[in-house]
Amino acid sequence: MVSISLCMIVKDEEAVLARCLDSIADLMDEIIIVDTGSTDNTKEIAAQYTSRIYDFKWTSDFSAARNFSFSKATQEYIFWMDADDVFKVSHMADFLSWKEKNFQNADMIYLPYYTAWDDAGKPLVSFDRERIVRNHAGFSWEGRVHETLAHPHP
Repeated sequence: MVSISLCMIVKDEEAVLARCLDSIADLMDEIIIVDTGSTDNTKEIAAQYTSRIYDFKWTSDFSAARNFSFSKATQEYIFWMDADDVFKVSHMADFLSWKEKNFQNADMIYLPYYTAWDDAGKPLVSFDRERIVRNHAGFSWEGRVHETLAHPHP
């Protein structure tokens, strides 16, 4: 079974961070939280899930922060999430099956990415996006805003 690092960048996410981590923490082998300048209780909430919390001076560059988070990952694969993400319970059985099968040696795995929610917390907009990548395979984030994952050998 493969091992997975969850890598997140956060800032002032106390309202949503626990919900996110509750949905995924048990599936991860390590959790990396990179805080870009929170002034609320984000880091205290993160500390309930991991001791791997790092400060990163915000430079108005999401890719720089995400690449820093990836640099701290020690497991075979990296799963990235935003603090307002939630890993859907309906995906858990498939995810565990893929994990047991070592993600079939894939370098990149696409999963649904939810970008808008209704008042009841149900997703309004979703699309598939690269969410899990093999660590040390050369993936890096590009773009200061609306960042994307790039591989050195596309």
